[in-house]
Amino acid sequence: MAPSPAPSDKPFAAVIVAAGAGVRAGQPLPKQFAPWRGSSVLRHAVQSLRAAGAGTIAIAVPPGAEPQASSLLEDIVDLRIFSGGTTRQASVAIALDVLADHAPDLVLIHDAARPDCPAEVVARLLGALATAAGAIPVLPVVDSLVAAAGDKMGTPVAREALRRVQTPQAFRFAAIRAAHQSWSGVKDAGDDAQVLGAAGGTVALVAGDERLRKLTFAEDFMAAAPAFPTIRTGSGYDVHRLADGEELWLCGVRIDHRQGLSGHSDADVAIHALVDAILGAAAAGDIGQHFPPSDPQWRGAASARFLEHAVALAAERGLAIGNVDVTLICEAPRIGPHREAMRARLAGIMQVPVDAVSVKATTTERLGFTGRGEGIAAQAVATLIGNAR
Repeated sequence: MAPSPAPSDKPFAAVIVAAGAGVRAGQPLPKQFAPWRGSSVLRHAVQSLRAAGAGTIAIAVPPGAEPQASSLLEDIVDLRIFSGGTTRQASVAIALDVLADHAPDLVLIHDAARPDCPAEVVARLLGALATAAGAIPVLPVVDSLVAAAGDKMGTPVAREALRRVQTPQAFRFAAIRAAHQSWSGVKDAGDDAQVLGAAGGTVALVAGDERLRKLTFAEDFMAAAPAFPTIRTGSGYDVHRLADGEELWLCGVRIDHRQGLSGHSDADVAIHALVDAILGAAAAGDIGQHFPPSDPQWRGAASARFLEHAVALAAERGLAIGNVDVTLICEAPRIGPHREAMRARLAGIMQVPVDAVSVKATTTERLGFTGRGEGIAAQAVATLIGNAR
């Protein structure tokens, strides 16, 4: 095994393979989009690679899932999201073509199902590329091994010569792209090191990390949550005045209307109520404490940033979104035509399934300031689940 090199400052691109069905994980949606530790599995994988220094990241997703992935990652720049192929190898080959025009000399190829990627492993991989065309992280095998003969024990296998292979795997870009272009295997390649090896490329081994464990089964998701989770509920309420010359933003969706809401930020009254509900459930103050109107940096700011902050702050305290319920109170505009777009937008910001988000609307029968069309009010309830700390 190659020694651990000093951290490398070499630029590199990355590929994330997230095009599988993920059915063994027992989640209500493909596991790469499922919530894990307060965010989606895919978002964790992207953020960990970006934190380790990745530049452009190409992401292979199931056909038709590009909008869902884009929604989960919309605030992260320099991503290339595309439909993957019918096999893992085909998805990587497409990704390398996507990166070809702008890729640096080095590329990391990673499984989305390994959401926690330590930067020190990335540094070791990049350092090993000084003397090899590829490098992979591995761990020793500590258990005794035997070859199985049905349900009978077969021949013992020497574990000393075996290693557990992980991702990300690092390569010189030109070498791995040429290897994928020449791949002629009948079956799908188990990983990209096999593709490079079949083309005659050298692959170095570096020390892996148990944090790179792959999420495969339902138990892997359950392990991230306590057996007896904390359940917290918070409520929020907000009001903004309607005014001429303003844009109307509700639940992160811009709506064409003769007037918009007036406020220091974009005045999205629904998100403001929801932020207060989440902060309340996390016992973390209110929106005015975190984003005071007196602070000029929040003038005209997108309220989505406030919601992301509230969700992240809750996650730091061991709490994830269980479900949220938002009620808009207004005479106009009509909310019904925009309801599903609002639900999808809020779900994307919070990194939760759409069925965890409810958006409703009501009127006050023309009573009060909302009934007179002077403003819009919003109420929100948020339930957080986790192990509060």
